[in-house]
Amino acid sequence: MFEFTDQNGCQVMLSFQSGSFSLYPQHVLVFCRYKGQWLLTQHSSRGLEFPGGKVEEGETLEEAAKREVYEETGGIVEEMTFVGEYYVQHPKKPFVKAIFFAQIGYIESKHDYMETAGPVLFDQDLRQARMNSEFSFLMKDEVVERTLDYIHAVMP
Repeated sequence: MFEFTDQNGCQVMLSFQSGSFSLYPQHVLVFCRYKGQWLLTQHSSRGLEFPGGKVEEGETLEEAAKREVYEETGGIVEEMTFVGEYYVQHPKKPFVKAIFFAQIGYIESKHDYMETAGPVLFDQDLRQARMNSEFSFLMKDEVVERTLDYIHAVMP
């Protein structure tokens, strides 16, 4: 288990196991690869980030992850693996996000990408580039750094 403080000053605990926290995940974050590149989305206010969002009523975590990837990027998930989960001790509403790694089979062109401007393919080293101003604050904390390390070590 990893513990750190995020960009908003909240305490965060990250685990690469399922069921590590008393709260069940109500959000998903999906690290996506497409043809050897990272598939990101351009959020309208936050900047470049991995797709993700809230789990809708009646949805499984996996269904929510696939839906969010499609809504925000047009990406069709070919394979998906559970990676871990993290707990954010937000003072008003603490929450847990489930993390997935997805291989994208293809990307459909869409007219609407919800609150994003659609897919962005990125072929550079995210560990360094994610600190640039065009990236969302969500990309700059240890969840992304440690998950990238985990993906590179376990899912080459």
